[in-house]
Amino acid sequence: MPTVTDPYTPGTPCWIDLMAPDQQAALDFYRDLFGWQGEVGPPETGGYAVCSLKGNPVAGIMAARNPDGSVPDPMPPTVWTTYLATTDVDATVNAATANGGQVIMPGMDVLTLGRMAVISDPTGAVFGLWQARDFPGAGIVNEPGAVIWNELNTRDPDTAASFYSRTLGLEAAPMEGAQGYYSLSANGRMVGGMQDLSTLEDAPPDTPSHWLPYFAVDDTDSTVAAHTRAGGNVLKPPFNMAAGRMSLLQDPQSAPFAIINTAQPA
Repeated sequence: MPTVTDPYTPGTPCWIDLMAPDQQAALDFYRDLFGWQGEVGPPETGGYAVCSLKGNPVAGIMAARNPDGSVPDPMPPTVWTTYLATTDVDATVNAATANGGQVIMPGMDVLTLGRMAVISDPTGAVFGLWQARDFPGAGIVNEPGAVIWNELNTRDPDTAASFYSRTLGLEAAPMEGAQGYYSLSANGRMVGGMQDLSTLEDAPPDTPSHWLPYFAVDDTDSTVAAHTRAGGNVLKPPFNMAAGRMSLLQDPQSAPFAIINTAQPA
């Protein structure tokens, strides 16, 4: 089991969470699709649900609510947020703004678990920052039902590469044989990818820059079939690519994500 025991290197994706209009429906959907276990949390956490896989934290799901508990109007987009590890949220927020980023949620303590912030990079992609204390982040990765990859999709890879390098020390490098695709490395280790949206023929021209999580699955086609039966939408049907067989999906509340089986023939 690929459990995580060491602290996440700064710049590494360490957690994801979802803000959904119907929290319980999201919990039920991902339980059935990936085998997650999770329930609405206590009031002091705003009901935040930490979902687990094989006893290890894998992702968070919360209800879309204003700080006072009211329902937002208009409702924000339903998306997965990728959190990047840092040893100092406030210093990283300052570096982000100095390099063209915008603060969506300033640094705040989350009980004794850690400190977080939410940032928009200069190309418009939103991501979180996580400074671990009692809670390091995902405790299981790279196996069916868990996150296996995090990808930045942007229309300005040069600007994005400069921002993440200056802000978090992430280094971008073109991936051989993949036009418009870059690796993202933290301290010399590849931890994610970056894709130029303008090179994708099937990406709508109004697609905003965004971070996209990939979940590992045992069988891409059967997972897509189960996803569809549960009311999800298929944005891109299963196809073979260099890393395996993948598909781009959208859950019943419109949150996009990708699935991939790296063991299936490419």
